[in-house]
Amino acid sequence: MPARIVVFGATGYTGRAAVEALVDRGARPVVAGRSREKVEALAAELGGLDSAVADVASAASVRALLEAGDVLLTTVGPFNRWGPAAAEAAIDAGAHYIDSTGEPGFIRRVFEEYGPRAERAGIGMLTAFGYDYVPGNLAGALALRDAGERVARVDIGYFVSGRPSEPAGASPIAKLAGGMGGMSGGTLASTLGAMADSSFSFRGGKIVTERTAKRVGALVLCGKRRQGISVGASEHFALPRLAPNLREVNAYLGWFGSLSRVVQATAAFNGGVAALPGGRGAMRALAGRASGSTGGPSLQARAQTRSQVAAVAYDDAGKTLATTTLAGVNGYTFTFEMLAWGAIAASEGDLKGAGALGPADGFGVDRLREGVESAGLVVQ
Repeated sequence: MPARIVVFGATGYTGRAAVEALVDRGARPVVAGRSREKVEALAAELGGLDSAVADVASAASVRALLEAGDVLLTTVGPFNRWGPAAAEAAIDAGAHYIDSTGEPGFIRRVFEEYGPRAERAGIGMLTAFGYDYVPGNLAGALALRDAGERVARVDIGYFVSGRPSEPAGASPIAKLAGGMGGMSGGTLASTLGAMADSSFSFRGGKIVTERTAKRVGALVLCGKRRQGISVGASEHFALPRLAPNLREVNAYLGWFGSLSRVVQATAAFNGGVAALPGGRGAMRALAGRASGSTGGPSLQARAQTRSQVAAVAYDDAGKTLATTTLAGVNGYTFTFEMLAWGAIAASEGDLKGAGALGPADGFGVDRLREGVESAGLVVQ
């Protein structure tokens, strides 16, 4: 019998969509959030699901949601601020853990801090299990497999095509990221928060600290050179496990296209502000004011954009050994479906091992490909 799935943050933009995707796939998750009225209404609307109340500000209430063997899917962000309660609860309860973060600081914390504890507890933790950063993990794993033992470096890029009309009053960041179909309040808060925190990369065979957008890189897709800013991603931790000879992993976010240099300069400025006395706290406070279940791009807006994710593997002389490209649905649409697939697969016992797991070592490359393609991104 599949394990119980608990969705924390179920009434937010991403949480609700993930619950709907779970129900569409035949699951009966427990919906949980801080508003009893909202979770009970959602549970009734989706066919009489079980519901529960918990507030991320009360770690004890989050822990009370869980039993040993459960799968906790949490979408409550910004994760640098609110994520620890759910992560701690899962470890304490002995429940598998999945989250929707894209924040480098929290990704690193899961792998370096929570991962060893989760391994001792015998549970799996899957962080950043959506468009940020499952597709790149799959593309990278496939490229590494094709490249063989000579591989020394892999570059991964996330790109979009199409652009919906922008709503009046959209923030500058949301306008720049219009290729995602707009930004939810949670994504905007996470983006602002990431600018206040250090990021990381995998260079010289180890994780190194660096700021977000330290570098602008480019990959060639369909004969066109596409730019992106460097970001700290789960690929930096997960892909070296698959290729012991790998010395460098680069992940580039290409939402901003030709404006990547502008975003790089903005990130450098924000990094300087964060370094000032009180600057980091002020930026985190700004992120906090942007947070909340403020909605996100509509189905119609998401339908106007498409995603491409590519991975290129190189030898130590910079010669291309293998390239893998995925293409398909908007990143938000993919995230909702991927979270649902991952939670169901974990509940059915498909998760391999314990600790902080990458998508490929957690499910195996071929099983992961099945999940990614079912969520709307297909290997080309």
